[in-house]
Amino acid sequence: MNQQVVEAIGLSYAYPDGTTALDGASFRVAPGESVAIVGGNGAGKSTLLLMMAGLLEANAGEVRIGDVSVTPGSRDFVRRTIGFVFQDADDQLFMPTVKEDVAFGPLNFGVPAEEAASLAATALDVVGASHLAERPPYHLSGGEKRAVALAGVIAMGPSVLLLDEPTAGLDPAARRRLIKLLQAFEHTRIVATHDLDFVLDVCARVLVMEGGRIVADGAPDAVFRDEPLLARCHLEAPLRWQG
Repeated sequence: MNQQVVEAIGLSYAYPDGTTALDGASFRVAPGESVAIVGGNGAGKSTLLLMMAGLLEANAGEVRIGDVSVTPGSRDFVRRTIGFVFQDADDQLFMPTVKEDVAFGPLNFGVPAEEAASLAATALDVVGASHLAERPPYHLSGGEKRAVALAGVIAMGPSVLLLDEPTAGLDPAARRRLIKLLQAFEHTRIVATHDLDFVLDVCARVLVMEGGRIVADGAPDAVFRDEPLLARCHLEAPLRWQG
């Protein structure tokens, strides 16, 4: 799996109703980094992930993966390089069984059926969901669905993993499993989240967004102690630091 630098350069975007989602956002993520993107509702976090995944085109600026610009013309490269785990796992699960769902991505890339099945089995094992292989996805719990959606991304062998609010709706046990899993990954990880405690456990760097701009970039332990910054960006200190 080739590791790639991910770079956002002056990204700006406004929705059709005129709402500004991004306003000149720029940053660079080195291969293997684990980076969180935090901010209040409407700060631009999810929009930024959609652009990095090639699912939304900027009005200005660009996203680069290595030396490749993310454009409609580079869609195949982006699909093979970027793995995106959506906030709602139901958006990614649609096959009759879990094992078929996880094998779908490799099959879609032209991988032979036997190899795709092997990749799916390995990915399910990595996320601790091998026992779910024969189950229909729609019968799974929220945490199980999130694990299977992540397995489906892993099976495709991306070098960059994007996760949108990955702890939303998870019970404590599922949240702990996800933390351990992401701590062990060698992928580049870029996570949009409101869960600052999760950031402390998983990410070595955090970007803070406000009004479509990146207003802070640093180590979570330092950034999260800036009380005026957190208040301005509608964030609260991690729960473990509160009395």
